[in-house]
Amino acid sequence: MEKWKDYEEWYFQSDYDLETANDMLTSGRNVYCIFMCHLSLEKALKGLLIKMTGEFPSKTHNLIYFIEKLELKMNEEDFEFINTLNKVSIPTRYPEDLRKLFSTYSKEITIDILTQTKELQSWIKQQ
Repeated sequence: MEKWKDYEEWYFQSDYDLETANDMLTSGRNVYCIFMCHLSLEKALKGLLIKMTGEFPSKTHNLIYFIEKLELKMNEEDFEFINTLNKVSIPTRYPEDLRKLFSTYSKEITIDILTQTKELQSWIKQQ
């Protein structure tokens, strides 16, 4: 089997991206920390899709798409977090005004996002 068709490879990459998010936080690169949080959850969800359905995931970056496709039941707080992280994916990936993002995502906010991402990534992998 090709490696990218193996859900464990997606989970491995999700873990790697989460470690990278942590490193970005440590180095003060909050915007990239948040971007890597999104990427980590995206890869975890794509891995879960392969695990549950055997279907190779589409190339979308939309986390809500995968939540709905997988029919995952999550509490409202977690869903809102995923929705928020989904919305900041484009601005953190292709910032129009990077300096503005610096002031928007303080260290405290970024720590909160990283913490929630770690919890959700673990939950996704347990499904």
